[in-house]
Amino acid sequence: VAKIAGIMAAKKTPDLIPLCHPLPMTHIQLHFVLDSTKGWISIEGRTRTTYKTGVDVEALTAVTVAALTIYDMCKGVDTTITLEQAYIAQKSGGKSGTVTFSPSAP
Repeated sequence: VAKIAGIMAAKKTPDLIPLCHPLPMTHIQLHFVLDSTKGWISIEGRTRTTYKTGVDVEALTAVTVAALTIYDMCKGVDTTITLEQAYIAQKSGGKSGTVTFSPSAP
C-alpha cells in the first residue's frame, strides 16, 4: 500500500508543491528495507526523466508519502513513530552533473 501511495504521490507532485511543474517521468521505483532489531524502515525512491530538468522533488515526495502511509497504518500500534532524514542521496544529469550526499547517521 505504501509503495502504491508513493508512486501516486510522485505523479501528483505538481498538485502538492506550489510552482512545481509537471514532468514526464520515465521511471518511479520505491524500495523498502526493514531493520526489525532497530525498528527502522528505510525507503529508497528512484525517479527518472528524459526531460531537461530533474525529478528530485518527485522522488522526495514519493518516499515521504510512502512513509506517511506506513505511519497511518501503524499509528494504532505505536504512536511514537517518527519520520527522519529525507534527502537526495544521488542526482545525475542537468547543470549540476552528478551530486552525491550521505548525511551522518542519527
